[in-house]
Amino acid sequence: MEDQERLIAARYRLLHLLGQGSMGTVWAAHDEVLRRQVAVKGILRPPGMPAAAADELRERTMREARAVAALSHPNLVTLYDVVQHDGDPYVVMELVPSRSLGEVLQEQGCLTEKQGAAVLDAVAAALAAAHRAGITHRDVKPGNVLIADDGRVKLTDFGIARNVAEATMTARGITLGTPAYIAPEVAQGGDVSEAADRWSLGATMWAAMAGEPPYVGKNVMQTINAVINGEVPVPAGAGRLAPVISGLMRKDPAERLSLVDVRKQVYPLLPEPGTDAFEVRESVPLPVIVRPKPKIEPDAPLADDPGPLPFMITKPIAQRRERGRVATTFLLVAAILLFIAGSGGGFALTRLAAGASLLPPTEQTVQTLPTLPTAPTLQPRTASAVTAIGDQGGKFRLNVEASWAMYAEQRAGDKLLPPSAVVHFVSDTGAYEVAVQRFPDFYPTRKISTYTAAVQARWPGRFFGGEKVITPNLAGPHSEDSIQFVYKTVEGDESNALRRSHFSRVLPYGNDLWVVEVVVPTEQEDEARVRLFDAIASTFAPV
Repeated sequence: MEDQERLIAARYRLLHLLGQGSMGTVWAAHDEVLRRQVAVKGILRPPGMPAAAADELRERTMREARAVAALSHPNLVTLYDVVQHDGDPYVVMELVPSRSLGEVLQEQGCLTEKQGAAVLDAVAAALAAAHRAGITHRDVKPGNVLIADDGRVKLTDFGIARNVAEATMTARGITLGTPAYIAPEVAQGGDVSEAADRWSLGATMWAAMAGEPPYVGKNVMQTINAVINGEVPVPAGAGRLAPVISGLMRKDPAERLSLVDVRKQVYPLLPEPGTDAFEVRESVPLPVIVRPKPKIEPDAPLADDPGPLPFMITKPIAQRRERGRVATTFLLVAAILLFIAGSGGGFALTRLAAGASLLPPTEQTVQTLPTLPTAPTLQPRTASAVTAIGDQGGKFRLNVEASWAMYAEQRAGDKLLPPSAVVHFVSDTGAYEVAVQRFPDFYPTRKISTYTAAVQARWPGRFFGGEKVITPNLAGPHSEDSIQFVYKTVEGDESNALRRSHFSRVLPYGNDLWVVEVVVPTEQEDEARVRLFDAIASTFAPV
């Protein structure tokens, strides 16, 4: 491999590939200065990310990694350093020969009570240490819990993974983690808090003891709908851990067990001192790098100053904790970077960073297409597209299937577009989606051409033409004529590509710009244009 033996930042020599995902690559490496084995994560720019956003991602990686480097705990994978090489950020971390909890579950089905107690105690301790430093994890799941070959349990992708991704995630307005493990309030667009981490810990342990996630749907939207509206399932196979798991998975964040109480209740169930809950595995020895010792002349000068530490503690801990509650709002304004997709990863980042739909390619949408709704089944529904800044207005009405799930999303602005609010209506099969997007105060500084340019920028190399059709204007003042255009996108690899047609009606209304978009499988494009898009878009009106 061409990366083999490559030297990063004149210090870290890449030895062999450990894993690769859509957002990054991880190598085992050798620290030439301290002469130890480390793990190096190279962060990939998401497909379609504009240069300005990539610069922001790079800067956040460098800044946030230095902050997270202050975390030190036996149950956390330690971050050693963050460097730039050829303009790209690399994160240097502790190398832990291990398997993820997800891999362990695949091998043995589910955990024993003692194993579950050991994992629950370790992850709770790791989260408590991070929460004290004002950092939330945002994606606790089996894939981010490591079972080391020597039996230790460590939580990985902490802090830096979340903070780096937030720049990209916020640009799309999504703050979700992995669907089966996200807290209900987060799935509805609420803030990711320490309580949300506790829910995810409970869901992770639910899966660890039952051998499957607590919420399973045919696709992403069905899973999210179950998390939000479904009953919390009773833990299966959890034994004496069941009350703790149920205590963590309370719909009301204020009612969830504290991490202190979790550890107190788990303590009597832990393995006896000196025993291991997990079988100690013989690790494959890492290659030993032998370097000749340099000859030191009697009058040789001292080595150059290696530079500043990756982080500086400038305030007493007590003061930093006080400031942490305010600073956290800014440090955590950004959402999730998943370097390795071994257990599925955070579903939203990899698709939305590229401007892709939330809907994944499923057998139903690719092979067996569902029956299109008919006009008589469409019912008037009212919703509100209000941005986080609390602007006035935003209420609208349109006809859509009454059974389709609805959720709201906030999108931060960028160089082209201002912040916006989006309301999604998604069919129960995940095949069809209606999105109503509102840009408050779009006018007078922008035009519709600004929006269409932004759409094409989201799909570089994947935007397959469009047609513009002048449509009737909404009632009320407006700055320019509304338009309608159609474009097609291809998501995924050619072997399992998901082809979708997007019908968009762009409507000025006062100083606002509204966009009504209907997304359907391309195989049903002609039929869906009449039976869905024309039937739905024609009924849209601000209230």
